[in-house]
Amino acid sequence: MKFTPISYTCPSCGAPLKFSPTTGKLTCEFCHTSTDITPQDNQIEEFDLHSALSRLDQNSPKEINKEVECSKCGNNFTLTPFSVSTNCPYCGTPAITEFVNSIKPESIIPFEITHKEAKQIFAKWIGSLWFAPSELKKLVDTDKALKGYYLPFWTFDADTVTPYKGQRGDIYYVTVQKRVIIDGKEQIVQTQEPRIRWSYASGEVRRHFDDVTVEASNTLSRKIISQLGNWDTSRSKPFDEEYLSGFDSEEYSIGLDNGFEMARNKMDSIIKNDIRQDIGGDEQQIDWMQTHYYNSTFKNALFPVWTANFEYKSKTYYYAINAQTGKIAGERPYSYTKIFLIIAFVLAVLIAIGVYGDYFDDFISSSPSPSYNSGRVIYYNY
Repeated sequence: MKFTPISYTCPSCGAPLKFSPTTGKLTCEFCHTSTDITPQDNQIEEFDLHSALSRLDQNSPKEINKEVECSKCGNNFTLTPFSVSTNCPYCGTPAITEFVNSIKPESIIPFEITHKEAKQIFAKWIGSLWFAPSELKKLVDTDKALKGYYLPFWTFDADTVTPYKGQRGDIYYVTVQKRVIIDGKEQIVQTQEPRIRWSYASGEVRRHFDDVTVEASNTLSRKIISQLGNWDTSRSKPFDEEYLSGFDSEEYSIGLDNGFEMARNKMDSIIKNDIRQDIGGDEQQIDWMQTHYYNSTFKNALFPVWTANFEYKSKTYYYAINAQTGKIAGERPYSYTKIFLIIAFVLAVLIAIGVYGDYFDDFISSSPSPSYNSGRVIYYNY
């Protein structure tokens, strides 16, 4: 499918304008002219979840390859499936296309961490990794080490009521006799041993969830995304394509139904903690629980991350930085050559200490004993 991309041009010099995390505006990298993001009149809405799920067939994400002709250099290139914006691979001009699926972002958290700041965070993190390959540390020095990405997310609100049945365990102690060996003799002593008294428990817990975030993209693993911490959704802006200029972005590739199921898993772990606290005691068992969801709503938003990947030993390792908070997460490779060298060094030191120790012992044992006279040490006799 052929697309004519959107791009923004500097009014002073005609160069491309890109969104700047420093100024919060569209800024020219050549003459530094800045223009404000166009104010949006629309408010960020929350949509009813159940009515949206009833129209699920309309929300199924579709993979579409987008053919784009750069507005600056005229070269053609293809966006990867679900991509919405990128920079021209030939001249670097931002290219923004439209969202072709029915799911479109209503809000966006703009980048707050600059590329320079992200490189510093990345370098510090890599420097803290023991036995990291030298090639990984060199990656930081390249300008293309990190790429700015707007990833799609779902956020869910819900009121929950969860009746449960379980058991409460209270620890008590009993006195028992044990045979022990003291000073080589067997003796019988009394000691306290813990026991658990279980009793039936049931009840109901309630909780309101606000902005439970779920990634709606498969670009990064859930493990990495979960380690990036929370985004401050109160700083969200109504969506505007101008924020995308200079950054990559994606359409939704994880649908609303799957997204809500992932959100329920997050909620479920919190509700279980609520139940354990409600049961009380020293230990708890949850035998049955059933959560009912009310007033369930959702928002679809784009969140900013800086991403990088590293090829090592035929495996790809991925990294990401929360571009709002600066928190970093990623997979790390190990240099087995460095591990082998440090082990060899430690063994060499231990062997050297052993040889020197044997030499020192031989020297002491072969040295003549001092002579004593009236408690005073006199010269050695050779």
